[in-house]
Amino acid sequence: MIAPSILSADFANLAAELKAIEGSDWVHVDVMDNHFVPNLTLGLPVVQSILKVTDIPVDCHLMIENPERWAPGYAEAGAYNVTFHAETTDNPIAVARDIRAAGAKAGLSVKPNTPIEPYLEILKEFDTLLVMSVEPGFGGQSFIPHVLEKARVVRNLVDAGELRLVVEIDGGINMDTIEQAAEAGVDCFVAGSAVYGTSDPAATVETLRQKVVAVETAAE
Repeated sequence: MIAPSILSADFANLAAELKAIEGSDWVHVDVMDNHFVPNLTLGLPVVQSILKVTDIPVDCHLMIENPERWAPGYAEAGAYNVTFHAETTDNPIAVARDIRAAGAKAGLSVKPNTPIEPYLEILKEFDTLLVMSVEPGFGGQSFIPHVLEKARVVRNLVDAGELRLVVEIDGGINMDTIEQAAEAGVDCFVAGSAVYGTSDPAATVETLRQKVVAVETAAE
């Protein structure tokens, strides 16, 4: 699954930018509050507008404080998947259940230096694990390879039937790094500048997808 990130899109022409990635599996929307991360992007009103102009499932990544207060609203608006950060709440299970009750899939995200082990027991409450492969807050950063061990650990649990969730990765994914992530067992790949920095974003999405397919075929 390829999920282009509109963080790298032209915010003045979002409807056209969404049309340019038709054929994508998800569209990844980064919500930043200038508190949890040192950047401010967009919020619920913009997400509501996005939902009106695209049929691509919207994958909201909440890089915000107080997800218990804000996350359910994105689910109620019609987002397909709503992910919040493990570092932002003392009760991630309650937040996940509220998101699901509001009609969306629930995702948990961890920063590059946050260990996954303390959260393995609660991942059964989630539909998605988003492994950050850059520090959250800004696009265009370089990929951090050591985070792939987290993806491998969770992939093994999924393959063993102990978990049922999508392993997603976000940060520095491009033509050079997507194969490493695929080999580690990632299911969904967020790509921002690697997609929107090209002349034909939809074709780039398909090329990225074929690189993943090639890795999976070689592993069979």
